[in-house]
Amino acid sequence: MLKQVDIERWNSRRRGSLSEARGPVVDIISQVREKGDEALFELTERFDKVRLEHLKVTREEIEEAYREVDGALVDALRTSKANIEAFHRMQRPADMWTREVSPGLVLGVKTTPLDSVGIYVPGGRASYPSTVLMCSVPARVAGVPHVIMCTPPPVSPLTLVAADISGVDAIYKVGGAQAIAAMAIGTKSISPVQKIVGPGNIYVTTAKMALRDLVEIDSPAGPSEIAVLADSTADEGFIAADILAQAEHDPNAACILITTDETLASKVGREIEKMIVRSERKEIIERSLQNCGYVLARDEASAVELVNFIAPEHLSIQVGDPQKALQGVRNAGSIFVGRYAAVALGDYASGTNHVLPTAGFAHVHSGLDVPQFMKRSSVQIVEREG
Repeated sequence: MLKQVDIERWNSRRRGSLSEARGPVVDIISQVREKGDEALFELTERFDKVRLEHLKVTREEIEEAYREVDGALVDALRTSKANIEAFHRMQRPADMWTREVSPGLVLGVKTTPLDSVGIYVPGGRASYPSTVLMCSVPARVAGVPHVIMCTPPPVSPLTLVAADISGVDAIYKVGGAQAIAAMAIGTKSISPVQKIVGPGNIYVTTAKMALRDLVEIDSPAGPSEIAVLADSTADEGFIAADILAQAEHDPNAACILITTDETLASKVGREIEKMIVRSERKEIIERSLQNCGYVLARDEASAVELVNFIAPEHLSIQVGDPQKALQGVRNAGSIFVGRYAAVALGDYASGTNHVLPTAGFAHVHSGLDVPQFMKRSSVQIVEREG
């Protein structure tokens, strides 16, 4: 089930091309620019097969969502929000700091939140209310006063509840490239924002990159990824569970085990086979496992360098001396240390952010955090003496 792969080929396969989406996306952007809300209604009916009466989610729809969602799930969302908020408050810089560098010369930095942010939350198989929290909570911690959200219809009640809990100001039932265009250009119903964040498919990502002359974006985000760095001390069951938790997200998910122990790779493969039988998302997992495999490294130092080469979205470290390995890692979106640090924990509730760079963009990009919702101005205060 887990085959040995050539890491160069594996790495090139996960870097999907945006070229196939560019033509359709340019056309969609043009329609939104020319026809505004009318284009949004038409495109939603064409792509989502939903005829909308209005774009904005009403308060009544949100209240109905609360009635449909189990109270335990609502409590879980509130707990998750509290954890995410606590972690992201640690990241918030001071509003301003200054320092006298010489008599009469004071230098510093003033940090200011953006005025408005748009969140994109995918629908379909990639619909996760945790994405709402991961995008909106850091924006609120940064002090962004106006946060809106677009998500394709029909909208999951759980997504609506998450948006309400996290303080999103307005929710619009629009998905795909047309949602990105609406938030970047603006329509009668949707005001343009300064920055758009959140994951999406190839069309969403292409639209975000095509509209960067109008709006800032987070890092490009594609299908989920995990790299597991493991040696003979690792438990094959934990590794298999971590791989499957990412593989079930998307048929294009990319998973790789980097190990110094070939026996471990065989054990992990057998565990994956056993676990798949019990999975409700067996079909998606089996397709995504075609993009997965293992690489055998000659020693731990070489294994760490392979991690740095691929720059994975998620990295799980399960080796005898994890702190040593951690020190050597330079390129990874989010790092999970030890067999009990399940990647799914970070995806949902530990408090760290799951909006992360994929396809090797962790070489130069960081995951979503509070400073990305802020801008900095240098300050100089000069007296005559200075």
